[in-house]
Amino acid sequence: MSRTNLLGLDLNSLEEFFAEIGEKPFRARQLLQWIHQYRVVDFAEMTNLSKALRQKLEETAEVKPPEVLHEYISKDDTRKWIIKLSCGNSIETVYIPEKGRGTLCVSSQVGCALACTFCSTAQQGFSRNLTASEIIGQVWLANEYLGKDPKGNRVVTNVVMMGMGEPLANYKNVVMAMKLMRDDLGYGISWRRVTLSTSGMVPMIDKLREDCHVSLAISLHAANDKLRSEIIPLNDKYPIKELLAACKRYVDVEQRRHITIEYVMLDGINDSIQDGKDLIRILKGLPTKINLIPFNPFPGTDYICSPKPVIKRFQQQLTDAGLVATIRKTRGDDIVAACGQLAGEVQDKTRRTQRLAEAKQVTFQ
Repeated sequence: MSRTNLLGLDLNSLEEFFAEIGEKPFRARQLLQWIHQYRVVDFAEMTNLSKALRQKLEETAEVKPPEVLHEYISKDDTRKWIIKLSCGNSIETVYIPEKGRGTLCVSSQVGCALACTFCSTAQQGFSRNLTASEIIGQVWLANEYLGKDPKGNRVVTNVVMMGMGEPLANYKNVVMAMKLMRDDLGYGISWRRVTLSTSGMVPMIDKLREDCHVSLAISLHAANDKLRSEIIPLNDKYPIKELLAACKRYVDVEQRRHITIEYVMLDGINDSIQDGKDLIRILKGLPTKINLIPFNPFPGTDYICSPKPVIKRFQQQLTDAGLVATIRKTRGDDIVAACGQLAGEVQDKTRRTQRLAEAKQVTFQ
């Protein structure tokens, strides 16, 4: 008989679990604190639970975080963990320290099925969704490895669902994990500091608006449908007009949700003055900020990053039009941990790697 891994259960799910084994629902609150605040995985050490309950938990459940295979530390103190999964695949999680905050970049899938051409993960193909335990387990592991600062504060202050995979394609497990991140009995992270990045799954953006209050980042990268479909094939299903309409619905004045537009800078592809004009036009009326991301190369890519003067000029063009535009500082590129570089080790069940290789061969012959 398999035991339930309690690591990925939010408060409601834990209450249901305790009810199923004939225990009072309030035990869920105690267990959440033991697992996520104290990082205790041995039921025998949970001293405010009765001995009989601890024995019952040993028989029916477990708290099993994923296993770190390797840890890499960049010259800029960015850390990358290669995390082993039970299926034989591995994923990557990145911690980025900055003055006054520490951001954890969390993966949601083993590989990715969306085939965005500028992203290393997409070139690995897709194997499966991560469980809620595997998603929140990355946060658990980061806190275990990093501990607290000298003042006793956690060093992981922000979480971005921007690692491997499309978070909204693994909706149920991602939302469960984000609720744990936000729960005061879990990690107590403000909704402003939990950000989900999506390539634009419009129906799921609307669902997220109702189910979980977090900040949203849109992986846009082009201002017209023809180019965006070449970069992000999902755009054929959910074109820019529909995507930005969903963004406007997500920005609720009362809730004050945040939206960031992510725009990777690709030399000669999406960085012209006309591209800037088009971006200004389509974002008119949407309260947002734009994050310009210097492209980070990976093996096999044909893209190169826009030159720094071009990126600066593009930023100034947006700023002059009244938009808020920042240039993301590249972090961890010496350990292949920068934006777009995460690959892990994926057993590609979609056979995309082979198909891409065949397509390139035809294209360049």
